Amino acid sequence: MRVFATVLLSISLAASPLLAANAGETGKEDTPAAATSVSTLPNKPTAVKTEAPAIESEVQDLRSLVEEQRAELEAQRAALKAQQLRMAALEEKLGGTSSESVTAPAAAPASTPVATPASTESASPVAPAAKSTMAMMAPQKEQESPLFFKIGGAEFYPLGFMDLTNVWRSNTVGTGIGTGFNSLPFANSTAGHVSEDRFSAQNSRIGLRTHAKFGDADVTGYLEADFLGLTPPNVYDTSNSNTLRMRLYWVDYRKGMFEMLGGQSWSLMTPNRNGLSAMPGDLFYSQDVDTNYQLGLTWARQAGVRFILHPDTHFAIGLSVENPQQTCPSGVIIPPGPAVNYGSQCDTNSGSLTGNGASSNTGSVANLHPDVIVKAAYDGGPENHHVHFDIAGLFRSFKAVNLITSLPNANLTNVNTSTDTIHGGGVAGTAYIELVKNFRFIGTAFYSSGGGRYIASTAGPDFIVRPDGNLSEVKSGSGIAGFEYQVNPKTVIYGYYSGAYFAKDVNSITSTVNTPATGTPTGTCTDVTNYGYGFGPGSATLATGTGTCAIPGGFTGNANRYMYEPTAGIHYTMWRNPSYGDLRLMTQFSYASRAPWYVNTPSVATPAILPTAHTMMVFIDLRYDLP
Repeated sequence: MRVFATVLLSISLAASPLLAANAGETGKEDTPAAATSVSTLPNKPTAVKTEAPAIESEVQDLRSLVEEQRAELEAQRAALKAQQLRMAALEEKLGGTSSESVTAPAAAPASTPVATPASTESASPVAPAAKSTMAMMAPQKEQESPLFFKIGGAEFYPLGFMDLTNVWRSNTVGTGIGTGFNSLPFANSTAGHVSEDRFSAQNSRIGLRTHAKFGDADVTGYLEADFLGLTPPNVYDTSNSNTLRMRLYWVDYRKGMFEMLGGQSWSLMTPNRNGLSAMPGDLFYSQDVDTNYQLGLTWARQAGVRFILHPDTHFAIGLSVENPQQTCPSGVIIPPGPAVNYGSQCDTNSGSLTGNGASSNTGSVANLHPDVIVKAAYDGGPENHHVHFDIAGLFRSFKAVNLITSLPNANLTNVNTSTDTIHGGGVAGTAYIELVKNFRFIGTAFYSSGGGRYIASTAGPDFIVRPDGNLSEVKSGSGIAGFEYQVNPKTVIYGYYSGAYFAKDVNSITSTVNTPATGTPTGTCTDVTNYGYGFGPGSATLATGTGTCAIPGGFTGNANRYMYEPTAGIHYTMWRNPSYGDLRLMTQFSYASRAPWYVNTPSVATPAILPTAHTMMVFIDLRYDLP
């Protein structure tokens, strides 16, 4: 209307002199003129009368022009209104199809420009890319909450959600709302007979995404934090003072085909939904409410630098160097003697905050070099059916100081100090296919030699220590197959089946010991003691004299052979308002199980360990997303 009023006012001002002239000449015609020498020709028409029709014609033309412009403005208003309605419908569709409405903001300029999936991760956020774009395009209504603000030329998008989670497990795991799949209890333990139920707001999240343009370059920053940080043992007793922790903090630079990202991000080993984007909404880490996600998922959040090339809109190729962490958790038994020092040269994943050695968690281990990851992705598919494939390769190295030449030699005076360095790696692949509209199939696979730590939350080992002090990689693999179905703009249902496998790697030491007896020993035994990952008790044979030989132990039920988890769930958006956010009810139903390599035999002193340890889990989550 303001445009129309301005045009009309301009035309009126332009026409005023003409109208004024017309009025003046008309007055001369109607008023008797003074007698002149030429007034003797009363029947001769004056010049004014001959010009009046031309003036009227010009005025009429101006009026026609104004009317045409008014009609054109009305048509443009109608077209704009239709466009706003289409954008509102698109916003409603995108907002309803994404189960993560906050942590996965819209595809950043760094993302490969392909179709955004209708369903994104639950533990991380909706891909509100479309929301942010529409907020900039459409005029803000009075008292409507803005989705972003600007400081200079930079745009800032607040993100986050308030999360209240209830989890029930049939067997106590003792790891909070995130499941430790490696610690599922056996039936011969107290935890194997006690269920647990807890509420927590720890998964609530706050964050900020920024975007700015510098010439032809796009720069995106991303910060995300939750409250699942380290807490004192009695935190749940009274204050429940959950600790803030950094999840993501990175900056991405893209210019043309080239992209570079630095900071703490999801590892490039994490499966993607779109291209090689680091945005949470473009990654696949399940729709699970469980903050440790789906068993068998390969992921990490760690510091690194990556470089990505986008040859076209369908392909992306990336190289990443990321923080390493050589890991040999409690399932790995290290030989005795000087080799025990290896416990301080790898992350034992014990959770201990103090001490050093095999019984503590040494987070500052001396890694040889960063993990190197290469990854390629393709996005395409038929119209309205998004298809994504990616394949990744991993290269790692492990190094440790070797103080021994043979075991069980404990005489360090004749030992030559040396180092042992080995290399490992793995390969991973992802398929994310929209089979029919809003129904998507997801499949991931991972195989490695020395990449166990990337099968997160399973305490998978990277390597073992042999009796001669050298290192040996442990082979491992995992996979996920499932679906996600956007039933309607408010409802998402999903289901997955996943598993993880860790191969045994066992070495033995043979030694001669005396037979146990009171007083003087009466014989000797030849003992074979096992070390490494996935072994049972050793053996003992009477070599000389008489007596009884005790069979060496040392095995552990933490050396898992196979683990699996079927999962299903529903996410339902109960309420949504572009000005105030949305409220969602999210559920997850899972059964998790693990089977160790060795199961001990029953005895009076030690009840039998069942072949598997398992638990049933129900998660119910109420989440309010920021607009």
